[in-house]
Amino acid sequence: MSIDETVRTHKITLDESEMPTSWYNILADLPSPPPPALHPGTLEPAGPDDFAPLFPMDLILQEVSTDRFIDIPGAVLDVYRQWRPSPLFRAHRLEQALGTPARIYYKYEGVSPAGSHKPNTAVPQAYYNAKAGVKRLTTETGAGQWGTALAFACALYGLDCDIWQVGASYDQKPYRRLMMEAFGGKVHRSPSDLTASGRAQLAERPDHPGSLGIAISEAVEVAAPDPETRYALGSVLNHVLLHQTIIGEEALLQLAKAGETAPDLLVGCTGGGSNFGGLSFPFLREKLAGRMDPVIRAVEPASCPSLTKGVYAYDFGDTAGMTPLMKMHTLGHDFIPDPIHAGGLRYHGMAPLISHLYELGMMEAISIPQLECFAAAVQFTRTEGILPAPEPTHAIAAAIREALACKESGEEKVILTALCGHGHFDLAAYDAYLNGRMADEEITDERFAQALSSVPVVG
Repeated sequence: MSIDETVRTHKITLDESEMPTSWYNILADLPSPPPPALHPGTLEPAGPDDFAPLFPMDLILQEVSTDRFIDIPGAVLDVYRQWRPSPLFRAHRLEQALGTPARIYYKYEGVSPAGSHKPNTAVPQAYYNAKAGVKRLTTETGAGQWGTALAFACALYGLDCDIWQVGASYDQKPYRRLMMEAFGGKVHRSPSDLTASGRAQLAERPDHPGSLGIAISEAVEVAAPDPETRYALGSVLNHVLLHQTIIGEEALLQLAKAGETAPDLLVGCTGGGSNFGGLSFPFLREKLAGRMDPVIRAVEPASCPSLTKGVYAYDFGDTAGMTPLMKMHTLGHDFIPDPIHAGGLRYHGMAPLISHLYELGMMEAISIPQLECFAAAVQFTRTEGILPAPEPTHAIAAAIREALACKESGEEKVILTALCGHGHFDLAAYDAYLNGRMADEEITDERFAQALSSVPVVG
């Protein structure tokens, strides 16, 4: 890159006084509601009593609310102010390296104490549980970002925290585990011998790499029978995506400060859907109101492509079948993803809300293999100076694809994405890429067929 003496604004910030004080609930504006969750025994719509063993009532009410805006409690706002509003960056140096006329913006969530977007929901979940008198939370984690965030939030509110980490990530990322433990969390490699569901998996395969579905089963199994314990989920459910909308609400204000009327393309990495929903839902509100018309594009890993390769059907959220049935794009609850480095995207299903939006034609989806993602990540690191977590490299790769297309067409598109976390605990993945040990899984229809056959038949 040649020396460029041009003075540019790279970072667009908001004052604390400008931080949104409400979460946005997209359920209020959808042309049709998503199908309800079903009780797995009766196949009737699941009610509050079905969720009560797992969640406090405040979160259950948020899960089903159709209020357009839900106030953020003052105690949660006080914690948010430690890192929010998070910065929006204009990727000038990446644009220059690509030679594109496109303008690329990224909302950076790696400034949080956990290094990702996950505290946006971990903090309110811990707050509402503590308010309800809960003593312990259980959860699962893939890459470790969610587990780190919940351990941080539990420490703030004096809650014990038990975390089942997917085996492949547990093995790859010892320092992520240590960070969870530093915050006070107890971390278990999943599948574990602490639960019946974990022991069943280990009996079939002692070196099991695990999956988010299995880890969810273990965390739910421990929480459900204990009146002082509840379960916390880092993605997928409505209330989780609701809490993340503070990302998109801030981005709307920051793009306006940057002099942009709207993005032409909004692109986000998508595993369970919390990062993507958090960025995109406020922009979808504006699109539904006719105030802007961005293309909304989800990007998932080619090894775990629930939107682009899965079926839209009722399925369990976990491997053992303990959760309610949810209508979602799924690869089958028995699907065991390849142990790729983007552990946070290795989930068999997509959030019901995002699956519904996809079915309504309100968004697009593509999948990208990990070698292309890490090539994009290295280019991003060497131009923008931030090492991305493996998960948002999918969105970076898609943004670079679009920027290069603009180079060919001459279009000056505005591209917006969310860099949902840093990769400081993912250096083993970069080591594998930089030293030629990373490979892409061969993707065939047969790879997915067996797990898809386990999807329940719901009339």
